[in-house]
Amino acid sequence: MKLRQVIKRYITLKQSLGFRFGAETRILDGFGKAMGKASMGQISPVAVRTYLDGDGPVTPYWMRKWGTLRGLYRFALARGWARRCPLPLIAPKVAVAFTPYIYSQPELRRLLQAVTPERTKGLSPQTMRTLLLLLYGAGLRLGEALKLEQADVNVKERLLHVRQSKFFKSRLVPIGPKLARVLEDYETGRPAGDGSNQRFLRANKGAPVSHATAERIFRALRLAADVKRPEGSRYQPRLHDLRHSMATHCLVNWYRQGADVQALLVNLSVYLGHAGLSGTQKYLALTPDLRTQASARFACYALGGSHE
Repeated sequence: MKLRQVIKRYITLKQSLGFRFGAETRILDGFGKAMGKASMGQISPVAVRTYLDGDGPVTPYWMRKWGTLRGLYRFALARGWARRCPLPLIAPKVAVAFTPYIYSQPELRRLLQAVTPERTKGLSPQTMRTLLLLLYGAGLRLGEALKLEQADVNVKERLLHVRQSKFFKSRLVPIGPKLARVLEDYETGRPAGDGSNQRFLRANKGAPVSHATAERIFRALRLAADVKRPEGSRYQPRLHDLRHSMATHCLVNWYRQGADVQALLVNLSVYLGHAGLSGTQKYLALTPDLRTQASARFACYALGGSHE
């Protein structure tokens, strides 16, 4: 049987069982394109390893692809559509753990200042600016922001209703008065919908904003704002890092205010839509500001002072 036929049936089965299977579908589609019109029996271990390795060093995404392909081959072997599994038995060691990029306040301002019609082709500058402020101001994931519908944005109550997000969970997200005004201004001047589109954020012709468009425009803004990692870094700052930055900046501000950070971390975890604190910990990076504030708090505690 052809590989692409097996992939199609596997995806259909997973989705029929209630799995969202979004990232896995993209991985399998990429694998199918890389292997061409080959049948299951024609795919060699060398070809599979070439697809898994990609162009750079081994990253955690290698493991994601490996796990997805293992599921595909278990599915095919159980039905007699494959006689062997060409996947490597042992995964290579990941060279360097990925660390999110935490934007500084000046970098955030430069990104917003870089939003001009010349750099936002396909979206209005106001749409892109509103998206950036939603990701940072409300700590949303990109998919959550793009899927917001008109009914999900309540500027009077200053609430966002994030529906069926990661792990099929929904949550209410309170927002501040400044972000509420941004959303209200956008609502009055945004492109008209195309009839079928009820999304809050809209492209120039009223269609939904795609991930690819948002990420393409962000790359242009990042270059214009000169926001980048040191030379030689494999990964550059991402849209998703705005969510990481929001979480880390909250921690820094709480330390500066003398607040009970340990108690507020639970609130932050709920706000971000995490199942527990372990999910939130992955979002926090030890920036110089955070190190300074945490060290000052510990010094005060060690000397017998109050955290106030």
